[in-house]
Amino acid sequence: MGWPADVILSGKHARLVPLEPSHADAMRDAARDGELWKLWYTNVPSPERMPAEIARRLDLKTKGSMLPFAVLDATGACAGMTSYMNVDAVSRRVEIGSTWYAKRVQRTALNTECKLMMLAHAFEALDCIAVEFRTSFLNHQSRRAIERLGAKLDGVIRSHQRHSDGSLRDTCVYSIIACEWPAVRAHLTFQLSR
Repeated sequence: MGWPADVILSGKHARLVPLEPSHADAMRDAARDGELWKLWYTNVPSPERMPAEIARRLDLKTKGSMLPFAVLDATGACAGMTSYMNVDAVSRRVEIGSTWYAKRVQRTALNTECKLMMLAHAFEALDCIAVEFRTSFLNHQSRRAIERLGAKLDGVIRSHQRHSDGSLRDTCVYSIIACEWPAVRAHLTFQLSR
């Protein structure tokens, strides 16, 4: 069995379940909410590319470098995707990324709860030494959301990769390390209780 293994993470606002090809139609609808694939500074699959994106993530899962999830809202409807990615089983590090949410759930408790569940699983069940987050320097909404979690900026990788439109992307790298987890957990738990 690979590390990390499939798991279902459940909360009040969200449920993370292993991503499957059968999620494609519901994920198409979620991506249409806000036409997220049109955001040039991020990589949300278009509705017609959704089956290929799910297949890509499942291939990376087979290779041991990703554990993808379908994000379900409180009603059980698909609200987006997220993943443990760039998995380093030897050093026990993961990145939480390739995350996108339907517009209807953005800036709600759903994202906070998803990150709390994924971080808790990473630090408490997987015994990770660090959890990383990456985003485009120009994705200010994502950067603010990562910073609100309590992650710290490690640095910016200049001309790291390309945006979906082909332009060069500077990547902001953030992390939370194991010794910071208790304070981050308390902060996120407090945020959810408000």
